[in-house]
Amino acid sequence: MNRRTKTLAVAAAILLTLGAGGIAVASGGDGGHGHATVREAAALTGTAKLYRPAGDDITFSFDAHLAAKDTMDPQAATGTFRFSHYKDGKGGYAVAKVDCLTTGGKVAVVTGVVTETDVDAFRNKRVGISVHDDGKHDRLGYSWVGRDTNLEVPPCLSSAPFEKVQAGSGDFKVLPWQVEYPTE
Repeated sequence: MNRRTKTLAVAAAILLTLGAGGIAVASGGDGGHGHATVREAAALTGTAKLYRPAGDDITFSFDAHLAAKDTMDPQAATGTFRFSHYKDGKGGYAVAKVDCLTTGGKVAVVTGVVTETDVDAFRNKRVGISVHDDGKHDRLGYSWVGRDTNLEVPPCLSSAPFEKVQAGSGDFKVLPWQVEYPTE
């Protein structure tokens, strides 16, 4: 066999081997561990502080997930998110139970009903938060911005991610939603 034929044969064998491994991983194969893994439909996790030049301590944390079995129902999402805002010893916090999660690329929108808080304005209210997971320059937005902050927020809705995350504090991770469309 000449050198060119051998090179092509080796390259083809490598591509076939890599392709088969990639197909097993993409289809949720067990990777040789004896149990199949299924990718979540969508997720938003992580914690970050917002940048504020006046020194406000504003933190957002997320643990929101949409199971693979619920791919077509973002309102079946589960988990919690937490936010707090303190300055000069004053402020408050809230914890919300997730009731909707949508993601697209590196952007996520999560809503939830506040179940725990020391701020009366948030008690039992639905709030929405958006995140742009851009590596070192994450951004965040929330539904209580503007003049009328007492608006009823529908599920899966928030403002654009307009706030900057403090450098070095962000570790948001957005798992893109993979919507399954009917083929017929």
